[in-house]
Amino acid sequence: MPGVDEAQFAKNEMAADLAAGVDAISFDQTVEFVQYTKVILPIDGSVFWVKSNLLSESALLNAARYNALAYNQGPILLTAAPTATVKGSLHWETTKSQEEDQTLATNVVIFTSLQEVTDFNAVGPNTMFIATVGAENVRYAFSRRQRFYRQADLFHYVGTALYPALASQIVDDPAQFNQAEPVVSNSLPLWLALNTLTLPPGGLYCPVQLYSSFLVPDNLEPPYGVVHIFPDGTQALQGAPLLGRTLGHDQLVQDRVRITLYGLRNAEALTFQDVVNFYSENFDRLGMMNMPIVRDEKRTQVEFGILAQKKTIDYDVSYLQSTVRNVARQLIESAIPSYIVRAV
Repeated sequence: MPGVDEAQFAKNEMAADLAAGVDAISFDQTVEFVQYTKVILPIDGSVFWVKSNLLSESALLNAARYNALAYNQGPILLTAAPTATVKGSLHWETTKSQEEDQTLATNVVIFTSLQEVTDFNAVGPNTMFIATVGAENVRYAFSRRQRFYRQADLFHYVGTALYPALASQIVDDPAQFNQAEPVVSNSLPLWLALNTLTLPPGGLYCPVQLYSSFLVPDNLEPPYGVVHIFPDGTQALQGAPLLGRTLGHDQLVQDRVRITLYGLRNAEALTFQDVVNFYSENFDRLGMMNMPIVRDEKRTQVEFGILAQKKTIDYDVSYLQSTVRNVARQLIESAIPSYIVRAV
């Protein structure tokens, strides 16, 4: 006769039959998920996911944005296991596409688990579980859970396998992770340097933390700012690049940049504009090529009947590529150390 605890967590008759079906179809399959930790390149905000067993605890500081932690403030240590072995049924569908820059087989993965995978929920936004399956070594993670019925007591996790073009962002070998060079080829490091801009005492200050577009932290609440550099807005102003004695590439170029600000009142948004003007006039890193102005944008949420405090400023700027590299090096010299490799 089952005890009280067993009866409390026992599956109902329908759920027990479905679980038996999953076991029969999958031949009692188990899948091992490996934990990865987010590492952010302080130069330009590029995101990499590094296998957690390659990192020391001090490396978890890199899961935070540059200068987001105070001096001697440690990170919240991870408690999740480096691996998680889950029993269930794994199946996927494959769609092949031929595009201008790649021929791609997209794998949409569905993992049916007999129990809720609590490891997926226990970790924070700076950790992720990735599984590698099949002879093709397909790697995947989950973006959502769907089609859940409490009576069925089955958990369906859905995600898309890692695209080949993004495989460089998943790091299994520290030798492949170059922390000394920026990834981007535009003025983004010059804008992110505003986060650490040192101005005269009592002077201007940057009222928000700036982030690269499409790399804003999960569920971030205002105030904050986003830097978006239009790909087609980067153009040469100098006919040919200059190659230095060490073959360093340098050229005068321009960018079209949009700054999106959330959570700022009018005076704070104008302060940001003044900071950028001061930055351009006194640091000689960015040249202004237009007359930017703060614009109010409309972002709504009908459930609450409200408007977001959203503003945008468009800039046309010029800069030397050598200046970007110099600023990037300064950020590296003053940034939190990235990681320490330890024997496994």
